[in-house]
Amino acid sequence: MIEYGQYCPVARAAEILNERWTLLIMRDLLGGARRFSEIRRGVPRMSPSLLTKRLRDLEAAGLISRKKAGRSSAMQYVPTQAGLEVKPIVDLYGVWGQRWVRNRLGEDELDVSLLMWYLRCGIDRSFFPGERNVVHFHFTDRPRLKKDNWWVDQWWLLITADETDLCVQDPGHEIDLYVVSDLRTMTKVSVGDIPVRKAVRDQLIELHGSRSLARSFVNWLPRSPLASVARPPEPLDLQYVVKGMKDCSIA
Repeated sequence: MIEYGQYCPVARAAEILNERWTLLIMRDLLGGARRFSEIRRGVPRMSPSLLTKRLRDLEAAGLISRKKAGRSSAMQYVPTQAGLEVKPIVDLYGVWGQRWVRNRLGEDELDVSLLMWYLRCGIDRSFFPGERNVVHFHFTDRPRLKKDNWWVDQWWLLITADETDLCVQDPGHEIDLYVVSDLRTMTKVSVGDIPVRKAVRDQLIELHGSRSLARSFVNWLPRSPLASVARPPEPLDLQYVVKGMKDCSIA
């Protein structure tokens, strides 16, 4: 942990929260991730050993606690009151990032596994009829590359009334809807840069299969809660900046 050697509360908070990956871990914990495997899904480029260290650091700092998951021996990581009070900080980071750097989407930032994990976590199951539905995603710009026994260009969501499972191998059930697109388009749709209806209308996203699921696609496909954050006016209006500073000030 970096120590600034200052008694200032900003410096003391930064010593904990400015560690690499820490805010992303807190983002996912505050979003409901509890098990180690769930947290790691949100930071796929982080090594398991480093994630373990960061979780220990957060526990030592009093931001999270470890608890057993029911009767099993598996551990859950739960935000404490101090951890819960980090949420406004994470939210402000998100709003600022969405407003000012949302267009900087480099090729190295396109992560299909991360996107599919967030789709799995946010999908609205109320639009899916019956006991089970399967949605197959095919990303046309991902290489036909096999990794750890699965193909990186194909993913399946298995949706029931109680849960949504993300599969990297064919679950063996009839496909109800095929979603065909490229990763950049789906990412831009997810963060709000391209409206879902426009992407479908312009055939940037192709839907094949169930008509009812295709019609409700705009409703059940999850988008970032930050998707509605307004862009700054162009040219930049000083009054807009001042208003933004007031909106973020401490009452």
